[in-house]
Amino acid sequence: MRVLVTGGAGYVGCHAVDALLRAGHEVRVYDNLELGHAGAVPLGLLIEGDLAEGDKLSDVLSEQRIDAVMHFAAYSTVGESVTDPGRYWHNNVLGTLSLLDAMRATNVRSLVFSSTCATYGVPKKSPIAESTPQDPVNPYGMSKLTIERALADYASAYGLGYAALRYFNACGASPHGHLGEAHANESHLIPICLQAALGQSESVTIFGVDYPTRDGTCIRDYIHVDDLADAHLRALERLSPGAGLRLNLGTGRGFSVREVIDACRRVSGREIHVEIGTRRTGDPPELVADPSRAREVLGWTARYSEIDPIVETAWQWHVAHPAGYPDGPGAAFEHS
Repeated sequence: MRVLVTGGAGYVGCHAVDALLRAGHEVRVYDNLELGHAGAVPLGLLIEGDLAEGDKLSDVLSEQRIDAVMHFAAYSTVGESVTDPGRYWHNNVLGTLSLLDAMRATNVRSLVFSSTCATYGVPKKSPIAESTPQDPVNPYGMSKLTIERALADYASAYGLGYAALRYFNACGASPHGHLGEAHANESHLIPICLQAALGQSESVTIFGVDYPTRDGTCIRDYIHVDDLADAHLRALERLSPGAGLRLNLGTGRGFSVREVIDACRRVSGREIHVEIGTRRTGDPPELVADPSRAREVLGWTARYSEIDPIVETAWQWHVAHPAGYPDGPGAAFEHS
């Protein structure tokens, strides 16, 4: 297929681009580079543009003869969505509707959508199945749920075939060594820990140690980014016109904040200093996926299920790229 990957210069998006290329698909990346990195995209594949530019999106879809879209272009920081919800509604909702209308105008009817477990809010039980009520507690989760519902309507009315993949905590880096996680304002636990291990920060803050969990800290399902990319690829190959897939992507196992910090200590061989902070509003005690439906529908199972091998891939990336991606388009691929 000829696949357009929106947000393909970002963390999960660039790993999906890599998986698509390795599987023999033709790829174009559409990204405004606000949060993405030109260095994470192979030379010749990047088209700079914004989701709000509907006419440009239509031109790209038509001129590049695109068959399907993988959509990763979204803001995804929960705290920021609470303090600046307009930013999330404009980009995540209005931007995605702009993309959907451009797809309609050019008769592109296949979409794999990057959704999130944040659509479930604070679930009453764990692990979380797709039948769990979706009740977001922040604008980020609500923006993703809004698009999930729009996709169902577009499938029914316009024949869109889509997959909404609700994934849990994306983490890790490509074992090939050229792609990893590099955010200007890091909010993910594993890279925060590894930055502390490298001496780039003084300590790691644990937000709450009085949760009803085995060690008092929050438990999360950590899913390796290459496993996510594999699931997106499998979903792309199973789309049907006028129908939708809604699937959880996780390992089915949860690790606490303290357990992740300990794993980062073991893998790096370095001390990581910890400070205790107060709970963050809206942090559920435990978020763990029931991935059985993805296994049944996609034939997909996470290859990384233990925390140490996941952290190992991330550690190798951070040691080799302490300042993030090198400058220049396609720079990550020069020696890969």
